[in-house]
Amino acid sequence: MATTQIAIDGPAGAGKSTIAKLVAELFKYTYIDTGAMYRAITLKAMRLNVELNDEDAFDFLNQTSFDYENGVLFMDSVDVSRLIRSREVSNNVSLVSSHQRVREILVERQRAIAHHKNVVMDGRDIGYNVLPNADFKFFLTANVATRAKRRFLENAQNGIHIPLEDLKNEIIARDDFDSNRTITPLKPAEDAIVIDTSDMKIEDVVKTIESIVRGENNHENESSARR
Repeated sequence: MATTQIAIDGPAGAGKSTIAKLVAELFKYTYIDTGAMYRAITLKAMRLNVELNDEDAFDFLNQTSFDYENGVLFMDSVDVSRLIRSREVSNNVSLVSSHQRVREILVERQRAIAHHKNVVMDGRDIGYNVLPNADFKFFLTANVATRAKRRFLENAQNGIHIPLEDLKNEIIARDDFDSNRTITPLKPAEDAIVIDTSDMKIEDVVKTIESIVRGENNHENESSARR
């Protein structure tokens, strides 16, 4: 059975998770938040008190289960969707996700899910690495100030209070780390449509993606989405 794959990449705070979830709901596809999987592994590693710099310390991945229910991630049968959004996890997830073995195992699982289901998958290397043959590829971006404000509001809704200026600095540091890491750095696929969401409402980004996926866009609309 043929399946449809939509890849949505971008840096922290670009809105990709929110938008990917809405696109998945729109098309009745399975939403896969790959970043949440890396966050979950980071959370588990911290709980196990393993040395985060030691790639060999992540053997516990082989005994770790993942499942998605209505876009919510369960690790080892436990809903970890709120726990993985802590500041400690955010500040360490880039390091954990830079380990080649960690990425190999999680990418294998992500591909297995996409092989059997219609999916909207978001992350940082989906379009050129995880799903290089995806039917549609998008790369969402936004300026640092906008991304920090979005993350500030998201944190506030979850009862997490971090100063806006601190969030800006953390985003800049994470951008630098993710973009310059040796293993699958943050970057758009060569054939991805890049959308700058800085001055766009969420619903407008969703409509842009919907138009392209449904084939309702013309070349002028598609080129206007590129930056």
